[in-house]
Formats: sequence, structure tokens, C-alpha cells
Amino acid sequence: MSAPVLRVTSLVKRFGQVTAVDGVSFELMPGASLGIVGESGSGKTTTARILAGLERPTSGAFTLDGESTEGRSRLWKARRLQMIFQDPYGSFDPRQSVAQSIAEPLRLHAPGSRKQHRARVAELLDQVGLSGRAGESLPRDLSGGQRQRAAIARALGIAPRVLVLDEAVAALDVSIQAQILTLLDELRRDTGISYVFVSHDLAVVRYMTDTAIVMRHGRVVERGETEQILRSPQHPYTRLLLDSIPSPGWDLDRVAQDRRALDRLTHHGDMTC
Repeated sequence: MSAPVLRVTSLVKRFGQVTAVDGVSFELMPGASLGIVGESGSGKTTTARILAGLERPTSGAFTLDGESTEGRSRLWKARRLQMIFQDPYGSFDPRQSVAQSIAEPLRLHAPGSRKQHRARVAELLDQVGLSGRAGESLPRDLSGGQRQRAAIARALGIAPRVLVLDEAVAALDVSIQAQILTLLDELRRDTGISYVFVSHDLAVVRYMTDTAIVMRHGRVVERGETEQILRSPQHPYTRLLLDSIPSPGWDLDRVAQDRRALDRLTHHGDMTC
């Protein structure tokens, strides 16, 4: 049996007196996709930012390919793990063409001539469904869906082992969401890359992930196979998330009542996994 490509152990992150991530642990196998689910303030994005090296954990650790990340350079981590944001515009240099931005990680991580890098950029653009003309454009001249495709191309260029996607389709129109999700699913099957998919959207998590953890107030309250969690949730918070999705016969008053009951339960000691 293969070893986890990513293993997270007892991760904690405090901001002053606030504990944003509280003892989070999980494993991600090669070629697998794990969802991190929760509402705003659950700690899921902070967890993702720690994995990407954008935040330092207060305590705890994680390994990539069986190697500790402790003391490793940001370049070492970036070679193995890349992150896609909800709005990638801020991660592009507005003065560079999309093709130049995609080529930049190649110059840092993939030895080769300028000609080889140009050929690789053209291959990546094609892989994510972008034309050469889109590659010559500035980021501001692309649509939101095109920028997200460009961000995926740039992340894939150095063949990382793990791709962390933080609400990567939340800002897109539904039809564009479907296109990006289909692309990501195909890329995972073709390349064997592993995903950590952070989202509040349970429909997206159901489609994109094999396993999932549910976070609330920085803690993991439920974990398991995604379909099993969504079909038969065991924690009241997971049930509340599912009940909060509008559907025929949706009872908003009952959802509000269940949330108040869960908040009262939390004050007496939350259930955790």
C-alpha cells in the first residue's frame, strides 16, 4: 500500500487569544481528493494557508512525500504543493502576460532553455483549454473562468504532488464552475495529482472529493468517505450544513432552531472526531 503524499498531524494555529485551527489531523493519498468543509470561520482556509506556507502553525506538523516540512524552504514546499485561490487575479503580475506568469515557476523549478519553457507553456495552455492568444493577454483581459484556468496551468507546470484549492470555483458563474470542475477532475485522472479541496459548497465537495473532513470552530467534527458523510451525517453540525441547503419543503425556521440548539450544545462541550 502506498504512503500518504500529505500527512497533517495535530495542527494548531492561534491568532492572539483566538484559536483558528485546533488539533487538525488528516491524510491524503496519492491521486486522491480530500474535501475540507465548513462555514466561514471554521478554520478551513487557515488550514489551507498553513499547507501552502502562507501561515506558520503555532504547533503541529505536516509531511510531504514522507518528508517533514519543518525547516524547509518555501521553494522546497512550492515544488511539491501549489495553491489555487478563489480569485487568482491578485496572484498574477498585472504587467506580465499570462504566458509569462505561467513560465515563471518553470524558470525557478524546471531546468531548461527558454525555447523548452515556451513549448511547455503552450502545452499547459492547451491542457487547460486556453488559446495561445489568451496566453499573450494580460490577466485583466481574461474572464474569471479563463484566469482560473491560467492559475491551474501555472500550478501544474512544475508537476506538484498536491494542489490545494481554496473555494476555487465559488466566484464563478454556475456554467463556468461546471467547466472548471470537469477540467480539474480530468487533470487528476490524467496526472495522478492529489487535491485538497476547500469549500463550503457541499455539491462541489460531493463531485470533487473521495473523502472529507468537516470543520467547526477550528476542529474536525466529522471525517470519512464523502458520500457516506453526506448521505448519513453523524455530527449535528454536518446535518445542519445539509439542512441549510434550500430544497422543496425547506423549513428555514427549523434550520434556525437547530442552529440555536447546536450553539447551546457547543457551550457545554462540542463533539469532535
